[in-house]
Amino acid sequence: MLPFWIALQFLSSLPVRLPGMPEPEQLGRSLLFYPLVGLLFGVLLWLLNALLLGTPLLLHAALLLGAWVLLSGGLHLDGLADSADAWLGGFGDRERTLLIMKDPRSGPIAVITLVLVLLLKFTALLALIEQGQTLALIVVPVLGRAALLGLFLTTPYVRAGGLGQALADHLPRRAGWQVLWVCALGGVLVAGWAGVLALLVALAVFIGLRQMMLRRLRGCTGDTAGALLELLEMAVLVGVGLI
Repeated sequence: MLPFWIALQFLSSLPVRLPGMPEPEQLGRSLLFYPLVGLLFGVLLWLLNALLLGTPLLLHAALLLGAWVLLSGGLHLDGLADSADAWLGGFGDRERTLLIMKDPRSGPIAVITLVLVLLLKFTALLALIEQGQTLALIVVPVLGRAALLGLFLTTPYVRAGGLGQALADHLPRRAGWQVLWVCALGGVLVAGWAGVLALLVALAVFIGLRQMMLRRLRGCTGDTAGALLELLEMAVLVGVGLI
């Protein structure tokens, strides 16, 4: 179970302590458990939603979104902000884009992007609460973290060394594809037609953003992985909220 605890420590703000520095093989295997961390997040959000029944809708949606952000510690939002700054400031140049991503400061484009993404998530959550489609709270976090697994399965990691390289080099690829198929089937079985729509939207966003990464960077980074997760979650929430 160590790979699961590694995944949980990396992807969440929950108080998880590891016994020591993991081996590279364990880091690679931890990617297989990313969707399971998403399932844990989803169940916690679904339970919180049940506790908030009867709360004014705007406050209900705001508390759900706040809990969603807190669970991940804002990790992926940080990647989204860095990617937004780099994509605009890089002017199409690969090396300049990678350099800007390493800058810890956030420019106006990063701030605008974060505000828009969180606003769309908030309004989509509000719509889902009104429609009673609360199973999306379980399905969406799973799809978001399954997308990270899919990204590392299909896309070169462009920064040599570090955690991301260990993940990419030691990921069990056959098992990874099996996990993705289980996630897709599980989403459809749990949410029915809404699950099918969520899966199609997630796949379209994944393909589009992955192509952007390949054209600009010839691969992915940790920041672009975080951006993928946030944009995919937002798009799926909006898509399901529209039906």
